[in-house]
Amino acid sequence: MYSYTFDDILEEAGKFGRSQKRIFALLCMVSMPWAGVYVGIVFQGFTPEHWCRDSGVSQIRKSCGWNLMDTRKITVPVVNTSGVLVHSQCEQYELDWNATGLTCDNPESDLTDAHRSKAPMTSCKEGWEYDYKGRQSFVTEFDLVCADAWVVDMYQATLNVGFFIGSIAIGYLADRFGRKTSFLVSNLLNGIFGILVAWSPNWVSMLVFRALYGFGVKGGWVAGYVLITELVGVEYRRTVGVIYQMFFSVGILILPLISYFITDWRWLQVVITAPYILFLSYYWFIPESPRWLLSQHNAKKAVEITEAIAKENKKTLSKNIENITGTLIALVVTAHNYTISFTATIDPSVNNCCLSSRFTSAVVYQGLIMRLGILGGNVYIDFLISGLVEFPAAFLILFTIDRIGRRLPFATANIVAGAACFITAMIPETMFWFKTAVACIGRLGITMAFEMVVFVNTELYPTFVRNLGVSVCSTLCDIGGIVAPFLLYRLAAIWLELPLIIFGALAFLAGALVLLLPETRGVPLPDTIDDIEFPEKSKELRRKEMIMLLPAAMTNKEPETV
Repeated sequence: MYSYTFDDILEEAGKFGRSQKRIFALLCMVSMPWAGVYVGIVFQGFTPEHWCRDSGVSQIRKSCGWNLMDTRKITVPVVNTSGVLVHSQCEQYELDWNATGLTCDNPESDLTDAHRSKAPMTSCKEGWEYDYKGRQSFVTEFDLVCADAWVVDMYQATLNVGFFIGSIAIGYLADRFGRKTSFLVSNLLNGIFGILVAWSPNWVSMLVFRALYGFGVKGGWVAGYVLITELVGVEYRRTVGVIYQMFFSVGILILPLISYFITDWRWLQVVITAPYILFLSYYWFIPESPRWLLSQHNAKKAVEITEAIAKENKKTLSKNIENITGTLIALVVTAHNYTISFTATIDPSVNNCCLSSRFTSAVVYQGLIMRLGILGGNVYIDFLISGLVEFPAAFLILFTIDRIGRRLPFATANIVAGAACFITAMIPETMFWFKTAVACIGRLGITMAFEMVVFVNTELYPTFVRNLGVSVCSTLCDIGGIVAPFLLYRLAAIWLELPLIIFGALAFLAGALVLLLPETRGVPLPDTIDDIEFPEKSKELRRKEMIMLLPAAMTNKEPETV
């Protein structure tokens, strides 16, 4: 008797009918607030121009009516940074300003360069002044500059630590207790800890709650991704995967608009978190994955959900669905016990390629976005322009992966990103628009790679460990996210373009390794380890089964009317 897989049943229930479209539309909403969580540091942790606060200088400024910029020009020391003379952000003159004889009308002649060169300097003692009128980031609230600037790096790093732990934990829970359950639990955690981040009374509690916030955010996003890819037919899988991630780009576009009007980082955090509380209502609107239910021997519930999908799609299931019960259960039982390490399911070299691709994508993608916050331009416009670049990436993926395959576009995207990083680093600042255009090409390339790595990973793992496999692979993405802020901010302090050189080298290496991955174009989602290790054998077995069914089908065929 022919053994029916869930893909065969989807032929009858509808591969991407009204039911799947409704579920897909709901789950796409999850990607938008994740953009705010992932790169919101650009606005929440913005470090404006700053210099030492001096009570003596403040008194003179008030009495003379100087503005902040005039005050800085006159009273803040100039230092040499990377060969450029700039006003010091971390040192001040150690002077009794009332004894300097400084006048309001002609202060520069009263305090000449000769006087300044002889004046003793010291580190900031009374905090800092910020050129950030009417706005507040957690940097300006907690004075996280100079010796404490590393806390800004930790804000992003602790989020990725949460991603790292949460991806493994929620990935396991999704394969053990279900995609839907883990999705809802993660959103509950997101709502609680997201609000606690906004409530943080100091930077220590902020970092702790930020890590706990990251625990649920990414795991829930991956669970939603796996759920929708398991509900649609193979020919729609790549489309829903790309569009699901494209809504992250929609969130990227919305973020600078929201940030422009919400001037306090705490309220911005509340707005980013609020959707996760609303997603708890999905309990009534999305089903559990029938594929997962079958892998857990729960054929009855899987059939109920599949029949509901068929009904909403206005389709009628044949009795063939009854034959699915023993099939997938047998596949899972004979595959391995669940406790097997996911790394045994495919060639180790393939695992290593997936892991390295995840790491590189995260480092380069996060690094290029966070770099916008230190370039000194209009961060809102720069962020918006860079977000617009992500949409062509999605369309290029959709255009190429079914015509060319997964592997070549994936490798090309990494190589283009690497080349653009190298070239951007070498273009002088005087060629601003050319430099911006090349940087945008780099952002386009790494966005393609970042989006492709997710659904290529999904296609390489069997059903019973797919969520765990994707989640464990994504832990390298989280490690990349931990490393990225330190690479960017610390290396940029040496030379602004130095991080681009590192990003370019990583992207080139990833592009070469991607060529070692197997091609998955047109291959059904694997249900067993044999489907991965011997894909051609599985195809041939299915082809023979279909041939055996042909005589019976011809016998039951009604005679044509002439």
